[in-house]
Amino acid sequence: MRDPADRLLTIPNLLSVLRLAGVPLFLYLLLVPKEDGWALLVLVAAGLSDWLDGKLARWLDQTSRLGTLLDPAADRLYVFSTLLAFVVRDIIPVWIAAVLVARELVVGICLLILRRRGYGPFEVTYLGKAATFNLLYAFPLLLLAQGDSGWAQAAKPFAYAFIAWGGALYLWSALLYVYQFFLAMRRPVSST
Repeated sequence: MRDPADRLLTIPNLLSVLRLAGVPLFLYLLLVPKEDGWALLVLVAAGLSDWLDGKLARWLDQTSRLGTLLDPAADRLYVFSTLLAFVVRDIIPVWIAAVLVARELVVGICLLILRRRGYGPFEVTYLGKAATFNLLYAFPLLLLAQGDSGWAQAAKPFAYAFIAWGGALYLWSALLYVYQFFLAMRRPVSST
């Protein structure tokens, strides 16, 4: 009998694939025709699908190994592509993007080393989820905050608060992942 965790065709996995497919659309809308309203809609839909796929996976008992890889991959790709597009459009300064991308690189390198030693991915923490949640709220608000409209002015303080909290939590969660990495590296490699 097949292990339910090996399922590929699940509703949560479909949502994650759709979220991944939305990345090039988002980048195109934001950078080529500069259709911020449509780009904002894609970004909000991505954030909602991120929340929904996790809820549905638990509710429908459709968690899968593929889903545990697709969901964080989609999150990371949205974070990276949004940071890149926001730097190109001068929505955020380069240093903010550099710090957040450096965090991803450090955690990614740790993960690659651990996999070579036979470990699986890091255990997803509540702190990491909260960091991603804050960033995925900050990005649409930062986009909405562009311009001089009343909506833009109202969105600015919330956008800056979410990017500050999200960035701080993102770095803090990286420290916890690096700590897990060093703990795992202290264990002897099993020869099986």
